[in-house]
Amino acid sequence: MIAATIENGEVTPREHPIPEPGSGEVLVKVAAAGLNGADLMQRAGRYPAPPGAPPDIPGLELAGEVAALGLGATRFAIGDRVMGIVGGGGQAEFAPVHERILMAVPERLDWSCAGGVPETFTTAHDALFTQAALQAGERLLVHGGAGGVGTAAVGLAVAAGARVHATVRDATLMDGVAALGATAITHEGFVEHGPFDVILELVGAPNLSANLDALAHRGRIVAIGMGAGSRAEWDMHVLMFKRATISGSTLRSRPLEEKALTARRMERSVLPLLESGAVTVPVAATFPLAQVAEAYERFAAGGKLGKIVLVMH
Repeated sequence: MIAATIENGEVTPREHPIPEPGSGEVLVKVAAAGLNGADLMQRAGRYPAPPGAPPDIPGLELAGEVAALGLGATRFAIGDRVMGIVGGGGQAEFAPVHERILMAVPERLDWSCAGGVPETFTTAHDALFTQAALQAGERLLVHGGAGGVGTAAVGLAVAAGARVHATVRDATLMDGVAALGATAITHEGFVEHGPFDVILELVGAPNLSANLDALAHRGRIVAIGMGAGSRAEWDMHVLMFKRATISGSTLRSRPLEEKALTARRMERSVLPLLESGAVTVPVAATFPLAQVAEAYERFAAGGKLGKIVLVMH
């Protein structure tokens, strides 16, 4: 099979053996796989794959058809359309995935959209509703509202009845973010638009001090991105006075049981929204696997609304 392969800081298509599904796994013939910030970090050598994942094949999310069943795998049948998160190896023509992490692809979604759902929507839903307990009527601020997780968070929060603001650095993308239901604002001066009950931090630590200033009493900050930096200083008086909560999260390093729980929550709360069209999956561009290097450069360039997706066939 052909797979995106990291070699000396570059990603190129290379030949690999087709993997065998293990116990409880299915082999997925991948149709599409989204790119994420973690892939760029892995390319740069700053985010190695966890144990059990291919060290040189990136990709944290995929969608495709079940091609083979491992021992004891019974949730899906050969030919079923599935999608899910993986620890790595998603950007390949075939990938083994534990059946408990997989979800059925809603009929409304084509492959390019489905390939951009698992990592971004699971991350957004887990952060907003499992960690921050976002409620209808609350005010949410999403930093980095034009990216894959940002657009997913905006769509899910609007569908839940929250009042959403989103910072957007590229002025040309503001109308696109607003069309998702958010009030799109520039990053500069975002504090004056508060107070916010929940702030989803996708940009990095430099925002943290201003986030606390923009937070309502008993507000919650969830940090899930650090592209702009991982270290910051803030005033603990503000944190204590506002009785605020700061939490952080990643999906990739979680054990199977926890990943399976996120998939079941997705099935209950997110897939019906995607099936009905109440929430959409913005795809900025698709690239064939043969052009994986160009796909990574497009992702790194920024200025996109939604996902960059590799399409395998």
